[in-house]
Amino acid sequence: MKYAIITGASKGLGESIAKHLLQEQIAVVSVSRTENEELKNIAISKGMDYKHISCNLSLETEIQEVFMEIAHCLFEKNPTEILLFNNAGVIEPIQKVGNLDQTPIIRNIKVNLIAPILITNLFLSKAQLTNTKVTVINVTSGAAVRSIEGWSVYCSSKAGLNMFTQTTAIEQAELKTENTIIGFSPGIMDTGMQETIRSSSEAAFKELEKFKEFKEKNLLLETDAVASRLIDLVLRGTPESGRVYHIKELLES
Repeated sequence: MKYAIITGASKGLGESIAKHLLQEQIAVVSVSRTENEELKNIAISKGMDYKHISCNLSLETEIQEVFMEIAHCLFEKNPTEILLFNNAGVIEPIQKVGNLDQTPIIRNIKVNLIAPILITNLFLSKAQLTNTKVTVINVTSGAAVRSIEGWSVYCSSKAGLNMFTQTTAIEQAELKTENTIIGFSPGIMDTGMQETIRSSSEAAFKELEKFKEFKEKNLLLETDAVASRLIDLVLRGTPESGRVYHIKELLES
């Protein structure tokens, strides 16, 4: 049996990924600070194995404790594959360098970069002792490869996540494991993160009006459509380890 772990599964893309996986009869472990009751009800109606675990991904000690417990429980079941979706992310602080506050800088790096590194390291370590394949999907951003004024911290954390993804893939290939790690850039979606961006100031974020237009002109992607393409790639495609996929590629294929 396959099991999926999804960080940030309570809303946005994470919620949509969880819904699609439950439809595919894949057991889901949701990790976020709050539980999505709809996911629990879907799992109950389908008789699927589902569990929510609360975790603050900006606290390293909490990450270690929570994911050690998850790994212990899942690997004990001898699953054929564990799908790890490092989806949780934060955009703040939106501000130019010189006007940044320390606390949101540190939280951004911890949630967007340190948490995925710690979680991936833990699961690949456990996988060395089992026959379970681990597939890691790191949700990244176009901002990882494009400098955006006001987003220096977000751009940097996502660029770091891309490099971590690519380097880990090289290492796993050298070790001749069956494990796969990819990046996935979901594009500009209609999520709470976009609301945060639109509520920022033009002094802090030069492209503010452009992002407001995305919403006004209905140009934002729906998370369900994005999740559907990602799940198709992961479950029915042949993801190339180390590659960063963009939603545009998947929508065009």
